[in-house]
Amino acid sequence: MALNPYKMREIVFHLLYSSDFIQDKSGCGPEYGQEESFPILMQHHQVTKKCMYMAESQAKEVQGQLQTIDQMISETATEYEFDRIPRVERNLLRLGAYEIYFSKSVPPKVAISEAVRLARKFSSSESANFINAILDALYKKKPEVVE
Repeated sequence: MALNPYKMREIVFHLLYSSDFIQDKSGCGPEYGQEESFPILMQHHQVTKKCMYMAESQAKEVQGQLQTIDQMISETATEYEFDRIPRVERNLLRLGAYEIYFSKSVPPKVAISEAVRLARKFSSSESANFINAILDALYKKKPEVVE
């Protein structure tokens, strides 16, 4: 069963979010606890274990670039201390920044609009505006962007 990109992105976001939460509580690495959330996410999204492993693979790709991504977000969101950005917004920014800078399959403007869409679903319109502003600024900093 092939998942549509939006649903896959939502599952990846959930994995990133849960991993971020578990990491802060346990002091373990970013991958600790992801498989524990599989049954819950499988039931919620009504997907197979194979789909979850595909989403986990994408989440691990994001986590592999986490230090670079977090630094880019920190340098761009100068009005906000990175650790004080709420987890939902932080992980949507991470996913969006990953797709803008490292994904070859997602156009940057699609990455921004999808992150904004997820922010509206899981947070608020104010958060969506914040996500849009930060990701747009990151996109404009990207070396090959010429407006």
